[in-house]
Amino acid sequence: MRHLLAASDLTAEQALAILDTAREMEAVQAREVKKLPTLRGRTIVNLFFEDSTRTRSSFEIAGKWLSADVVNVSGKGSSVSKGESLRDTALTVTAMGVDAIVVRHPASGAAHRLAGWVDCHVINAGDGTHEHPTQALLDAYTLRERLGSLAGRHVAIVGDIAHSRVARSDVTLLTALGARVTLVGPPTLLPAGVGSWPCATSWDFDRVLRGAVDGPVDAVMMLRIQRERMGGGYFPTEREYAAEYGLSPERLALLGETAPVLHPGPMNRGLEISSAAADSPRSAVLRQVRSGVAVRMAVLYQILGGAGAPEAGVEAAGQ
Repeated sequence: MRHLLAASDLTAEQALAILDTAREMEAVQAREVKKLPTLRGRTIVNLFFEDSTRTRSSFEIAGKWLSADVVNVSGKGSSVSKGESLRDTALTVTAMGVDAIVVRHPASGAAHRLAGWVDCHVINAGDGTHEHPTQALLDAYTLRERLGSLAGRHVAIVGDIAHSRVARSDVTLLTALGARVTLVGPPTLLPAGVGSWPCATSWDFDRVLRGAVDGPVDAVMMLRIQRERMGGGYFPTEREYAAEYGLSPERLALLGETAPVLHPGPMNRGLEISSAAADSPRSAVLRQVRSGVAVRMAVLYQILGGAGAPEAGVEAAGQ
């Protein structure tokens, strides 16, 4: 695998291989020495043109725990702020001999364009409202750890679908792994053409939670309202949105006792998710963060072709 630009780049077998490798990588987090020699001598550049806490930090930690040299470049602190184009920035970075670029950019399709300009590996860490494949992988990993096999499981993804690259990647990957997905949100926040996606859609969150749409819900993922991408009024008021689509304590009670609650973060508490839901024992939000490091270690391992089996590296870390 040369690049990871979209969830559709992965076959089900490739995705499962990454998830299985991530389970081995997760063992590193419990060791006193959190280092594997796998990517020693490799250089990874995190090229982030959007603010990020979870994705950027987890990619940095993942690279360092695999012994790669990791360089962080942000749009605000680079020549981009002086007017340099993405292409020129990418070519400048690769001229320094880097092995991989992890890129986040506000323009949809930016990762694909960058992959056509450079001769190193490219990993998409989120491009506009298009894709976020490693988030989909960590969501699948978190769900698999909580629920076991994803085959036949019903996952509801709720909220701002129109602006969510996470929703797009999750639908592709989760359905490829055998899950059923229902997208829930107001009509104004469901994207054009969603009827052609391999999933169900609904405007009625309560009806979905009661199992009236494609059966009982095994897990629910709440999405952040992305105010920074909204140019107009997509719903009357935040209070009304929370009343219709927020995961309140009452809606949490409609879920099965073992159904996990996910959120890619950052969370708008009191809007799309209540504190009762975010902090409940069923919340897998922090588990997603933990999963993110292991999954991104697995992705870097698969793409950069580290020498030796990951199991051997894990054993070496404990010595």
